[in-house]
Order: sequence, then C-alpha cells, then structure tokens
Amino acid sequence: MAETAKILSPEKTVLLPDRDAGCSLEESCPPDKLRELQETNPNFYTIAYVNCSAEVKALSDVICTSGNAKKIVEAAPPDRDLLFVPDENLGSWVTEQTGREMTYWQGNCYVHVEWTHDSIGRIRREHPDAPLVAHPECTKAVRMLADEVCSTEKMVHYCRDAKSDAIIIATEVGMLHRLQKECPDKQFIPAPTEKCACNECHFMKMNTLEKLYDCMAKRTPEVTLSPEIIERARLPIERMLEISAR
Repeated sequence: MAETAKILSPEKTVLLPDRDAGCSLEESCPPDKLRELQETNPNFYTIAYVNCSAEVKALSDVICTSGNAKKIVEAAPPDRDLLFVPDENLGSWVTEQTGREMTYWQGNCYVHVEWTHDSIGRIRREHPDAPLVAHPECTKAVRMLADEVCSTEKMVHYCRDAKSDAIIIATEVGMLHRLQKECPDKQFIPAPTEKCACNECHFMKMNTLEKLYDCMAKRTPEVTLSPEIIERARLPIERMLEISAR
C-alpha cells in the first residue's frame, strides 16, 4: 500500500515504518514469474488485486480491491482471457459472483487460509444465533459457511445493520478493533483457526508505534520507485478508479 501511495503521489515523500513489512500475497507473485505466464497467452487481460508489488501492477491491465473486484471483472473485455492475480481465493469468489471464468494465480493471504471448514463449524455450533462474516480471501470451504462474504469496508456496514448482538468475524484480527468502535453495543467473536483463537498478520504487526516514531523523526525508510514503474503502474490504477466511478 505504501508503494501505491508513491505511485499516486510520486512528488511526495512516502515513508514506511518497517521496509520489510510486506505481504504474503505480494511475495507469492514475483513479477518475472508473472511475465513468464503472460507470455504463454497474448490474449490475457491481467486483473491484479491491489495487494501486490508495484512491478506486478505495472504488468497488469487493471487493479482491483476486494470491494470493487466484482465490478472490475464485469467491466473486463468479453473477448479477453482473464488472468486474476495474486489471490486465488478472491478470484474464485469473484467468479462465483459474476460467472466469468478466469485463470487464477496460485497465491493467497496466509492469514485468511488458516480458517478451516471444521474450525468455523465448531464456532458456529457454539454460537448458533451469531451470523458469520468472512472476507473473500478465505477459502471456499469457509465462505460456504458464511452468512455474508464481503470486503472490510462492507463488513462495517453489514455489522452495523445486523440485528444480532453477536457476530463471528473471519478476517485479520485488527479489524475487530474498528468494528468495536463502529458498533460498541455488539459483541465480535474472532473466528478460531485450528491453531489459536484468532489470526494476526505478522507483516502488519511489524509496523510498531516505536518504529512509527523513529520513521517520522528520521524521515526514513523512504519508499522509492523508478519513474518508469510509476508511470506504468499508475495506468491500471487509474483504469480501476475510472471503472469504479461509473
């Protein structure tokens, strides 16, 4: 996301408290490997989930978020073969919503694949009256058990409108803080995995308050990208914004 900020505002200084705070999705899709796959089919129209590197964005035709992925896929040229990177679970969920067949890059968010059909089944039996809300990065086995599958932003709206006083949440545990602020009168139950009661993204947690302080005081580490990458990566982002505004 820091790279995306730099792409959209190249004239500004963009700082990241920990330069190694990456993403398992980004790591799963090296740009050179993506380029090799694209070369096997000149008709590929590449749709990249925003959780990818600047280099992968630069190789893509359009970017999407979990909130607008359905709209972006529906707007894709009908005569092109769609390639969805890097999250195969989000891609398969979008296919379920649109009916549009795609080739999926075999990548995932290591946090969201920790939930299993069994672990979700157990928490649902313990709280039979609590609806389950899951992020589309979860596996299909988990999504099938959910009452609602939606992006983090839409998750807030769903929970705010839900009549139940307790809601089971299957997404990164940091989201529970925001949901509790938005809906202080409701109980949010973290969906358990087979290993623990909640899931944390260790990449996100690398950005600590201490590192943030040092980053702002010393103005480093700074995110830098080549002008060529910025120019090429900006186009698919702008295409996404144009489609989303329709």
